[in-house]
Amino acid sequence: MATRVQLTPGQATARAVYEAFAREHIAPYADAWDRASALPEEFITTAGAAGHLGGAVPAAHGGTGLGALEFGLLNEEFGRACSSVRSLLTVHGMASRAIARWGTPHQRDTWLPRLATGAAIGAFALTEPGAGSDVQALATTARRTDDGFVLDGAKRWITFGQRADVLLLFARLDDRPTAFLVPRDAPGLTVTPVRGILGTRASLIASLDLHDCRVGADALLGRPGFGLAAVAADALELGRYSVAWGCVGLAQACLDASLAHAERRETFGTPLRDHQLVQRMLADMATQTSAARLLCQQAGWLREAGDPQSVHATWMAKYLSATGAFRSASDAVQIHGAHGCGEEHPVQRYLRDAKVMEIIEGSTEIQQTTIAQSAYHSRAADRVSTAAALENTPAGAGGKVTA
Repeated sequence: MATRVQLTPGQATARAVYEAFAREHIAPYADAWDRASALPEEFITTAGAAGHLGGAVPAAHGGTGLGALEFGLLNEEFGRACSSVRSLLTVHGMASRAIARWGTPHQRDTWLPRLATGAAIGAFALTEPGAGSDVQALATTARRTDDGFVLDGAKRWITFGQRADVLLLFARLDDRPTAFLVPRDAPGLTVTPVRGILGTRASLIASLDLHDCRVGADALLGRPGFGLAAVAADALELGRYSVAWGCVGLAQACLDASLAHAERRETFGTPLRDHQLVQRMLADMATQTSAARLLCQQAGWLREAGDPQSVHATWMAKYLSATGAFRSASDAVQIHGAHGCGEEHPVQRYLRDAKVMEIIEGSTEIQQTTIAQSAYHSRAADRVSTAAALENTPAGAGGKVTA
């Protein structure tokens, strides 16, 4: 049974709504979308009409303005059905949040109502041929003109770049990382589909090339120089949180499929579920999924409280969720045997999608380094705090006695 603790009645109701939508409108079609390497427009329209694309858009601009936990639960249930759909929630939410937080009144009025309903789709364009995890290697440039800006450069691996109506795109303006809102029809922007991707194949990934790409003065989002430290960092935190929850859903899907197969499959006259090595894999899946879900819930509570520790909590949640989802998917294929290797069963899709999760929104190695460094800082801070507490403890209470 899935471990879900301390959900309010409203959150529990929301989760049930998301699960029902995913069961009816996503799960039955996910394999076909994966084979077609695209989400159909009809689905995007349906999801938008149901309000599921407006989670990061404030209610004042037509969105649902979901709290952190509700947004997480939405990503879990959609990720459980299809990681490509969860990818849409991620990048669309990142663009929506950036405009809501950093946009001018005109930018908000122009884009947010459309993003809230799915009438417009947003995407996040940071990665370049030479700038992936090393975002400081950003090479795309922007220069001012009399009526706006001219952008030159290349972006790679842009999720929903084939479909996006507006791109949250980063370039160097006067050698300072700066954020821009680039509409799809901007002159000089070329969008090229990326085919044959390992996982999340329906997420309409694209390469973007900008040659004398002209945008208006109102394309500037936030202040020059704030692109990476503020706009991108904030958007990536939301993206990392979204992916973490989606990985919990993906791991849960692996567990669900494996339990069902182990129940009905017999080998050597014994149900597969009674073989001890299979039980070990099922136990690991169940435990890992519950642990990852609890870390995601902790990150959500901290985000809602505005606690700065939410950043570290989100890193840990994404790390455990992504690595655990890949192990669960690998074990799910193993449990299914040859059945798990054919495209007629979704566990092979789960494995391909799970590998992508270990790379996007902070690779496993970057996360390990960041979490380890944070652990050292926390240990040092604890030592200082303990020393200060002992210094201030009154004599006779176990503290230092002075003459």
